[in-house]
Amino acid sequence: MEITKDITIGELLQKAPEAAPVLLGAGMHCLGCPASQGESIAEAAMVHGIDVDELMDQLKKL
Repeated sequence: MEITKDITIGELLQKAPEAAPVLLGAGMHCLGCPASQGESIAEAAMVHGIDVDELMDQLKKL
């Protein structure tokens, strides 16, 4: 699966559940929240004040 900034958190977790620890480690502790399921990785990173490019580097290592 290709992980892009536009994929939603919900879709990412469905297709790559191993991404959860990366997201949690970055400070995204609301992975089960209904709002987070429809947010893109870029949107979630912005809301949490996380550098999206750094996060993407970590996710692409999965």
